[in-house]
Amino acid sequence: MENIIGSNKKILEFSKEEAEKLKQELIEFEKEIVALWEDAKIPYPVHFSGGNEEQLIEIFKEIKEGDYIFSTHRSHYHYLLAGGSPEKLKKEIMHGDSMHVFDKKLNFITSSIVAGTPAIAAGVALALKKKNSGKHVWCFIGDGAEDEGHFCEAVRYVDGWDLPCTFIIEDNNRSVETPKQERYGKAEIQWPKCVRRYHYTAVYPHVGTTKWIDFSGVKVGQTM
Repeated sequence: MENIIGSNKKILEFSKEEAEKLKQELIEFEKEIVALWEDAKIPYPVHFSGGNEEQLIEIFKEIKEGDYIFSTHRSHYHYLLAGGSPEKLKKEIMHGDSMHVFDKKLNFITSSIVAGTPAIAAGVALALKKKNSGKHVWCFIGDGAEDEGHFCEAVRYVDGWDLPCTFIIEDNNRSVETPKQERYGKAEIQWPKCVRRYHYTAVYPHVGTTKWIDFSGVKVGQTM
């Protein structure tokens, strides 16, 4: 079976075997980037994906061609599942753009700012509704961004005006490394229907891999 990542086949059409292969390809891609980072070949911060492959595959079955996808500092899996090229993504990561992946052809946008995208996503959704386009906006955030006022305001606007936008909270119960209970004393908030949540246990820490890497001999902008 040929590689599934980067192919034109829609995830919704995948067999059980193909979905499992897709999961493994996602994991193997990230392992390759992890190895490059631990070899000091990527002298930039990298936020690795992992532990949420199955949940994301299910979500991306609903995302249609032409929909808008807003991602976060942890964008590798989102981009690949959106149909992005693994070769292009690897190149961007190697040049320090892991947190700034953008692809106009895929309507794929990221931001490394906490809760930096929900308001923009709401604005895009408003424009789509006014144009009667039929396209949808999917905005991924972490549970740390859920704490931010920008997210709350965007949710209220999308819900109030019934805009074509879904917010996906990727809940690994940490803002950097602090769990929700310690941040606010309450584990979860009930949001309107435009907000969905899935829980997962992250494979990697907030940034890096817990392995100490000596980057002292690498200049910024240089890959070894």
